[in-house]
Parts: sequence; structure tokens; C-alpha cells
Amino acid sequence: MAFVNWLKRHLVVLAGLLTLAYLLLPNIVVTVFSFNNPKGRFNYTWQEFSTEAWKDPCGVSGLCTSLGLSLQLALWATLGATLLGTMIAFALVRYRFRARGAVNSLIFLPMAMPEVVMAASLLTLFLNMGAQLGFWTILIAHIMFCLSFVVVAVKARVMSMDPRLEQAAQDLYAGPVQTFLRVTLPIAAPGIAAGALLAFALSFDDFIITNFNAGSTVTFPMFVWGSAQRGTPVQVNVIGTAMFVIAVLLVVASLLIGNRRGRQKA
Repeated sequence: MAFVNWLKRHLVVLAGLLTLAYLLLPNIVVTVFSFNNPKGRFNYTWQEFSTEAWKDPCGVSGLCTSLGLSLQLALWATLGATLLGTMIAFALVRYRFRARGAVNSLIFLPMAMPEVVMAASLLTLFLNMGAQLGFWTILIAHIMFCLSFVVVAVKARVMSMDPRLEQAAQDLYAGPVQTFLRVTLPIAAPGIAAGALLAFALSFDDFIITNFNAGSTVTFPMFVWGSAQRGTPVQVNVIGTAMFVIAVLLVVASLLIGNRRGRQKA
């Protein structure tokens, strides 16, 4: 009876921990197999512990080249989508214009549309324009599908802003630029940052749209898919583990910085 009562009190916490464990299980498997020394081409069965792949993560031809290209594409796509998405979000919230409702609806189309449909549509567009498939066609495609996610994230933040703060800044003789830089932008910054991080993750991770519009260009997801047909090298697990650790450290650092600022304000 005591166990049942304890279970009832901690049921939500246990459910949360089980869900977290379920979500992290693939990352744990990738991390464990980054220390494997497979006997054959496929890194699917544990053989023996080894750190050789960690000593030479670029030991596989083309791996780090494709990784660098994916990072470059993700950075530029994030920059473009964040700038355009932030301006669109402010325009949709702050201004009244014709077809505003239609634009609001169209923003959600790339999020709801299957990726293969968007990929085929973009490929048709580029071919009809005579564009050469490669880095720039991938970048245009990534900005296009990341844009909606940035708009949604920033728009939610802007809609929750208290307009009286900007009015107070204007009452204190702050100009439009000064009000935007010192009041509006800092308040909207969390939404902009969330949209930018989401855009970076989506761009770096994308395979379907990239595969349709890449031509002979090979990004990291395309390299992983291609190598899986011949035998996935251990270095792929090493890169995945390193990126997961970096992401976790960034999240922990942001939480620590936020808590420190909260204590300073208090």
C-alpha cells in the first residue's frame, strides 16, 4: 500500500524520466558504438572497445568535407531565414494590410506540406529556370522551408509583448531606432533565438529536399545515407556524439547564464 501511494505521488516524475530515457536512447546507442571496433564494414554489432575513430574523426574520405558543407549551409540558411522571418513576423503582428489573413495561412504551408512534395516542386522550379543544382539551390531551398518555423517562433513572442513598454520609451524621448534596439529587440530576442536554433537544426538535418536539389553536392546527411549502403564508418558515430555533447553543453550553459542573471536581478 505504501508503494502504491509513493507511486501515485511520483507518477508524473517517473513518466517524465521514462520519456526522457526513451528520447535519449538513440543518442546513447550512437555514443556507445562510437567506441566500437567492428570487424566488418557495418557498425551494427558490438565487437570490442576502441578509441581509434575518436583519434581520427576525419579518417574517412569525404566525411569532414560534407560536414563542413552542411555546417556552412546551416549557418547561411539560419541567417537568411532569421532575418526574413523576423521581419515577416513583425509585419504580420504590427501592421494591417490587405491579404494579411492569406499570408498568415500561407506561412503554415511549408510546415504542413510533405517534404517530398516541396522537394519535387523546387527541383521543377530550378530546372525550368535553368539553374545549376548545387550549393546555391540547396541554400535557397533551406531558407524557404526554415522561414515558416522562424516566423511562427518570433510571431508568438512578438504577440506576447506589452506595447506599453515601447510607449514608455517613446514618452522618454527615445526615437524609433533607439526604441527598437533597446526595448523591442531585447524582448523579442528569445523568440528570435529559438527560431534561429530551430532553423539551424532543420537545415543541418535535412535530407529529402537537399537530395532532390543538390546535384553532385554531398552534405553530411547525404554522406551518411550513402555510406549506410556500403557500411557506416565508426567516424559517423563520433561526429554524431560530438554534436550531441556540444548541443547539451550549450543548453546547460544557457541555463546557467539565465539563472545567474536571475539571481543578479533579484
